[in-house]
Amino acid sequence: MQPTNSLPVKITLLVVSTLTVMAGATIAPSLPAMKQHFSTIPNADYWVRLILTAPALFIALAAPFIGATIDRLGRKPVLIVALLVYGLAGSSGLWLNAIGFILFGRALLGLSVAGVMVTATALIADYYTGKERGQFLGIQAAFMALGGVIFLTLGGFLADINWRMPFFIYLIALVLVPCVVLLLPEPNRTAKGAGANVADEPTSLATGLVVLTYAIALISQIVFYLIPVQLPFYLQQLLQASSSQSGLAIALATGCSAVSSLLYQRVKARLSFISIYGIAFLNMALGYELISFGAGYAVILLGLAIAGLGLGLLMPNMNFCLTSIAPGVARGRVLGGLTTSFFLGQFLSPLVSQPLTNFVGIAVTYRTAGIVMGIMAIAALVFLMRAKTAGNAS
Repeated sequence: MQPTNSLPVKITLLVVSTLTVMAGATIAPSLPAMKQHFSTIPNADYWVRLILTAPALFIALAAPFIGATIDRLGRKPVLIVALLVYGLAGSSGLWLNAIGFILFGRALLGLSVAGVMVTATALIADYYTGKERGQFLGIQAAFMALGGVIFLTLGGFLADINWRMPFFIYLIALVLVPCVVLLLPEPNRTAKGAGANVADEPTSLATGLVVLTYAIALISQIVFYLIPVQLPFYLQQLLQASSSQSGLAIALATGCSAVSSLLYQRVKARLSFISIYGIAFLNMALGYELISFGAGYAVILLGLAIAGLGLGLLMPNMNFCLTSIAPGVARGRVLGGLTTSFFLGQFLSPLVSQPLTNFVGIAVTYRTAGIVMGIMAIAALVFLMRAKTAGNAS
């Protein structure tokens, strides 16, 4: 086994982390062609969008159990099994013809993604502490976003060939199995294990902050997933855009997310967790308002870029916040709850947005999402002002 600070260990953790992003969004550019393929099926709009988001529901359902399991049995065995299932279930769309069977394959994919996401983040928190942990979580989020850029762009071009082709990309998980087996050490899972040698290692859990973080994850993902779920249809409606154009547009948002994630540790050195949330919410609000104008491809791209910069701060901020306050023996369960909130938001996104889209249109749906994020930015500002006032009073 390699030492935890070695480059092979870090690269393996980062590449494994990219699998969580590609789970759903990789096939987003295929949605219009997939809808046409299954056009004879009643409610094809809903079923096709559920193919994209069904993994999120099963990730949300499985994550708490995965978190409890890795706290009891260990991280590495769960990760190996998850990668095997990921590769096989994720690629099943290549040969399955019935939409029901495809949805079943996506459900299995979701179970495996829960294992990958919770375990990879728990390993990072086990291996690293303090500033190094915050920096690596920012790099992890950046790699996830960059993976999204690569996989979304590739998925767009493959979808122009055939809607099934993006399912090939999921086979990469099988290549990572030997890397995990040979390179990653199993950390000590006791209270005196990884991270317990620092003075600020928590001994109890701040439940209120955990619940707040879960709520932020849920709402932000409902809003964020309007991009992969609705944007391909929005661009096709406005500009007759191709699948590759949709893939590039979505990839731009994830690319900008990667940039801000890489800068996260520098931002965190100067600002509190709540301040960073406020900045992220404001960026997402402005970006979605620009998208809602639909004034052309360039304006929509600008909106996606601004929203992506905000999104890139959210994931490392949530992970760093929770891994900082969670004792090592409970870390898997806490991260499992975050993963549940995160992907439950993704699953709920089309269920929330599609009725609204049918009633008022996609543009107004984006505008409404921008207003929601604006309200959250104002709430963060009010919280900071009250905290500052209370601090001065004391």
